Amino acid sequence: MAEYREEDGSLHGKAPLAPDLRIVLVETSHPGNIGSAARAMKVMGLERLVLVRPHRFPDAQATALASGAEDLLERAEVYDDLAAALADCRRVYGTTARDRHIAWPQLTARPAAAEIVALGASAPVAILFGNERVGLSNRELDLCQCLIQIPTAEAYRSLNLAQAVQILAYELLLAQRETRHPAPSVLETAAPRAAMEG
Repeated sequence: MAEYREEDGSLHGKAPLAPDLRIVLVETSHPGNIGSAARAMKVMGLERLVLVRPHRFPDAQATALASGAEDLLERAEVYDDLAAALADCRRVYGTTARDRHIAWPQLTARPAAAEIVALGASAPVAILFGNERVGLSNRELDLCQCLIQIPTAEAYRSLNLAQAVQILAYELLLAQRETRHPAPSVLETAAPRAAMEG
């Protein structure tokens, strides 16, 4: 697979995303999802994995599904308390698969990623993913300042945990690339009228 090259702005970035950006998995039930999430993170340049009260970790299934991202599992930070895991964070985003009637802002994945990349260079930022069955509790959401939803088909809105991590990690990589190499505007790419008429 080709790699992103800084000089031409193509494909994947070699430099990791902001080191103060952390993916936080809360009460993950299946260790395989931890490994798959680590793989999803690494392939998109995310390196900091935080686990809060994982049901089984470390675990051979997590290692097997990490598939090359075992180093992220080895460096994973494990906490018993979510507030402690977020103690130094300036902004915390919670993810949800359903509509929530809450007071704080709600964004879809793409604008959220753009905001996170803009913040990530100057402040510690966390993205929370809840338990596979019940998601984030209201108490856990109270620690967030913004909620992220991933748009899905109305008929079936359930994403696997690692899939959700993969989608957001991809959007973060795209947002980082756009920041480094903004797409040319329509005016910049338009041909002069004289050239079109000639």
